[in-house]
Amino acid sequence: MSAADDRDDLEDSSAPLIEHLAELRKRLIRAMIAFIIGMVICFTVATPIFNFLTQPLCQQLAQRGQDCDLIFISPQEGFFVAVKVSLLGGLFLSFPMIAYQLWRFVAPGLYRTEKGAMLPFLIASPFMFAIGAAFAFYVVTPLAYDFFLGFQQFGTEGEALTPEVGAPLSVVFQGSAQEYLNLTMKFIVSFGLCFQLPVLLTLLGKAGLVSSKGLADVRKYAVVGILVLAALVTPPDVITQLILFTVVYGLYEVSIFLVRRVEKNRVEQLRAEGVLGEDEDLYDLDDDEDLADDEPEDDTKRP
Repeated sequence: MSAADDRDDLEDSSAPLIEHLAELRKRLIRAMIAFIIGMVICFTVATPIFNFLTQPLCQQLAQRGQDCDLIFISPQEGFFVAVKVSLLGGLFLSFPMIAYQLWRFVAPGLYRTEKGAMLPFLIASPFMFAIGAAFAFYVVTPLAYDFFLGFQQFGTEGEALTPEVGAPLSVVFQGSAQEYLNLTMKFIVSFGLCFQLPVLLTLLGKAGLVSSKGLADVRKYAVVGILVLAALVTPPDVITQLILFTVVYGLYEVSIFLVRRVEKNRVEQLRAEGVLGEDEDLYDLDDDEDLADDEPEDDTKRP
C-alpha cells in the first residue's frame, strides 16, 4: 500500500472522530447552559432554599428551647453560602436535561435492544438519588444534629459569668451558616450516591461484567466496605452509622436480586431463540452451592 493510500485511510478514519467530538461539544454546551440557568434560578431564591435546609437543625434546637440562629463568621460567607446553595439546586434542576443530552449522545451508537436496556437505568438513577437525598435530609440529618447538640453545656443563670474557679460554664451552639451547609450537603450527596448502588450493579450485570453469584460470594468484603463507608460519611454516632449500614447493605442485597433477575431473563431469551437448550444454563444461580463441588461443564454446549 502506498503512502497516499495510508494518508487517505487516516483522513477517512479521522472524519467520524471529528464528528463525534463536535457532537460531544454540542451536548456539553447544552448541558452547561441548562446548569447555568438552573443555578441562576436557585441563586435568586437562595435564602428560601437555605431556610428549608436548616429545618433539621431548627427542629433539634426547638426541642431544647433554643433559637435557630446561624451566623456569618466572615464578610464573604453569605455570598459563598448563596453560591453553594445555587450550585446544588442548579444541579438538581438541570439533571434531567444533562441526562437527556447524555442519552442523545450515546443513543445513536446503540442497537434498539441496547437502547431499551439503557433507558430504564437513566430514569431510575435520578429517582434513586432523590430517594437517597430525602432519606438523608429527613432521617439521617436530624439524628446527626441531635447527636452533635447533645454535647452542649448549660450553666445556671448568673453562675456562667462568675469568674470563680469551678463555676458552671455555658457552651451552647452558635453555628456558622457555611459549616452547617457543608455538612448537610455532604449527607445529601453521600446518601444520594449510595442509593445508586442497585442501579450501578444491575447495569453491570446487564453488561455481563458482574454476576449474582459473584456478588453473593463477596458479601463479607461488602460488609467491611459498607462499615468503612458508614464511618466516613456519618458522624461518630453508632445509631446513625447502623442506619446507613442497614440501608446500604439492604441495597446490596436488592442489587443481587436484580442481577439474578437479569440473568434469568437472559437465559429465557436465549432458550426462546434456540441458542440454549432446556437443560443448558449460562449461570450458576444457586448461591448455596460451592463452585468447587460443581461438575465440569462441557464448553461445547455454550453458545
